[in-house]
This record gives sequence, structure tokens and C-alpha cells, in this order.
Amino acid sequence: MPAALDSAPKTAPVRAESRLPLVLDAAARFFSEKGYGYTSMRDIAGMAGMLPGSLYYHFASKEELLVAVYAEGVRRIKEAVKPALAQDTDPWTRLTNVCAAHLEGLLEDGAYGQVVIRVRPDDAPEVAPRLVALRDEYEQTFSQAIDALPLPPRTDRRALKLMLLGALNWSQTWYRSGKDSPQVLARRFVRLLRDPLDPHSPSPRVAGRGPG
Repeated sequence: MPAALDSAPKTAPVRAESRLPLVLDAAARFFSEKGYGYTSMRDIAGMAGMLPGSLYYHFASKEELLVAVYAEGVRRIKEAVKPALAQDTDPWTRLTNVCAAHLEGLLEDGAYGQVVIRVRPDDAPEVAPRLVALRDEYEQTFSQAIDALPLPPRTDRRALKLMLLGALNWSQTWYRSGKDSPQVLARRFVRLLRDPLDPHSPSPRVAGRGPG
């Protein structure tokens, strides 16, 4: 019997690092659906399939875990809009494609982006400066697209950026899948911005898409 047991294949132990994506996914889901303040480390550990004490191997506190989820959310947003931002095209078209990419990630790729939008820095005062820095990094992505627009000299580009981001991010509350696509919504949002500045402009189009 001992010899038979010795000859049996051994299963390699699960490395702690391999649990990290599970932890982040679980935290993002709870923070986005239940709210940061109403989520416990025990909730997250249970969804990740680990003991609550084991969660502290990765993160010393819930605040540190929130920073990690925020950082991953910002990284995903930046990666989603990076191809559109790099396009050598009309600035209004580029902005439309950036908005479409952001909406696709926010509305169809779920929890991480919603944490960045819904969890305010003052919800976690201990790490608020770090969350603000991450949010500024996220907003800077849109600043690049806004700064390239041919706007009248007195245009407040920062206010324009914040107004556009507010419209995009609020779409989580009313968007219904199967109706207007993120691409169509992006065209309409940008057109609402562009028309007062250039009433004779054609409707901006999303690269590779048909009319909205």
C-alpha cells in the first residue's frame, strides 16, 4: 500500500500568486454590485474560494485591495482606448472612437470599469490620494483626445472633458443591451458636443462601422 501511494502522481500546490486574479475579480464584482462600504473581506475570500485569513497574504486591508482593483480598472480602460487614441485621423473621429471603446469596456466588460466610476475616493479616506491619482491618469487619456480638437480659443477643454466623461459614465444607469450600441451612442454624444461649435460639420463616424 505505501509503495502504491508513493507511485501515484502528485498534484502541485496552488501558488499564492495564481490566486491573485481570482481575488481581484471577486473584489471588483462585489465593489461594483454591492458597494465598497457594504463589502467585507470575508465576502471576497468566499467568492475567491479561500479562507478570509489567506486573503491578507495578498492585501493588508480592504483599502489596499480597492487600490489594486482601481489600478486594474484604469489599466483596462487605457488599453481599450489606446488603439483609437493612436489613430491618425480626423480629431473628431478619433474622439468618437475613443468614446466608443470606453463605452464598450464600461457597458460590456463590467466590474472593473464600474469600480473606477462608482467608488469615490472619499469612500476610502485612507487611500484617497492614491485613488485620485489613478482617476487623474484615467481622465488624462481623454484629455489627449480633447486637446487635439479644433475648438474656438475660449473653449474650456477641461469642462468639455468632464461633461463628456459624465455623459459616458452615467450611461451605466440607463443603458439596455440590444438597443443602441456603444458605437452609436458615442457618435451621438460627440455630435452633441460638435454641433454647437461647428454646425455645418458632418456626423463623425466610428472607424469600420456603418451609419448609426
